[in-house]
Amino acid sequence: MTEAARVSSIIGGLQQHYPEARTALEFETTFQLLVAVILSAQCTDKRVNLVTQELFKNYRTPQDFARLEPDELEGRIKTCGLGPSKARNIVATSRLLLERHGGVVPGTLAELIALPGVGRKTANVMLANAFDTAAIAVDTHVFRVAHRLGLAGGNSPEATERDLQRVIPEAQWAPAHHWLIWHGREICHARKPECGRCPVLEYCPTGRDLTGMAPLKGLKPWYRPVK
Repeated sequence: MTEAARVSSIIGGLQQHYPEARTALEFETTFQLLVAVILSAQCTDKRVNLVTQELFKNYRTPQDFARLEPDELEGRIKTCGLGPSKARNIVATSRLLLERHGGVVPGTLAELIALPGVGRKTANVMLANAFDTAAIAVDTHVFRVAHRLGLAGGNSPEATERDLQRVIPEAQWAPAHHWLIWHGREICHARKPECGRCPVLEYCPTGRDLTGMAPLKGLKPWYRPVK
C-alpha cells in the first residue's frame, strides 16, 4: 500500500465512523461562535456550552459585550478558567470589531488573528465553521491523533497543520479537523487509547505497535511511535 492510499484509507475510515462530526460548541451567530471559541481555551466544550447558555441570554452582540468592563464579564465566565484574560480579550475584541469591522467578524486569517485572544487555532476554527473556508485547526486532540496515525511529524501545532495540509486533500481539511477531534475524544485517548475499537487500526502505526501487529512499511521518515 502506498502512503497516499494509507492516508486516504484513514480519512475515509474516520469519515465513515464519524459521519455527524461537527463542532460541539453551541451558537446562533458568527460572533457567538467567536466568543465560545475564545472561552474554550483549556476548557471543555461542554463547560463552555453551560456558560454561554446563560451568557447569551443577556449578551448576544459585540455591542452588548463592548459596553461591559472586563471585571463585569469575568464573574459570568469564571468556570471556564482563565477568567481575567478571557474577559479582557472578549471585551477588547468586541470593541475592536465595532471600531474596525462595523461589528462584523472578519473572515480572513490575518484579520482574525489581529483580534485580542484569537490565535491561529481559534482563527482556523472560525474559518472552517463560520466561513466554510478550507482550514485545519490543530488542538491537543488533533495534534495527538495526527502524530499517532503518522499523518504529521511537526513539533508544533503550526508545523503539524502544514503536515496535515500536505497529505489531506484541501476539500477535506475542515471536516478532517472534526474527524480527528472526535476520534481523539471517543477512542484515541491521551492515556489509554482503545485501539481495539479503532476503525483505522489497520493503517495506524502506533496502534499496530501497541497491539503487537506487524509494523507498516513505507511510512514518512518523521514517524515515531507515540504511546
